[in-house]
Amino acid sequence: MVQTRNMDHATMAKRGFLLGAGLFVVGALGETVGQAVAGPLPGWEQLLLTNMEAFGILIGLLSPLVFGIILPLTE
Repeated sequence: MVQTRNMDHATMAKRGFLLGAGLFVVGALGETVGQAVAGPLPGWEQLLLTNMEAFGILIGLLSPLVFGIILPLTE
């Protein structure tokens, strides 16, 4: 007997997009506000915020694709 997963793909796609958008916003605001308030940021903080922006874009674009299109087609 095959067991199927009961995943709510629409909710997962929306939450993944919001996670990606949140990461991007926090990274962008962190770079902008951090440099305005504290001056030049150390290298590790700059790298962390830049990676948050990059992963935010990646997660925000791939979540709807994976959870909204690919997974429903494979069930």
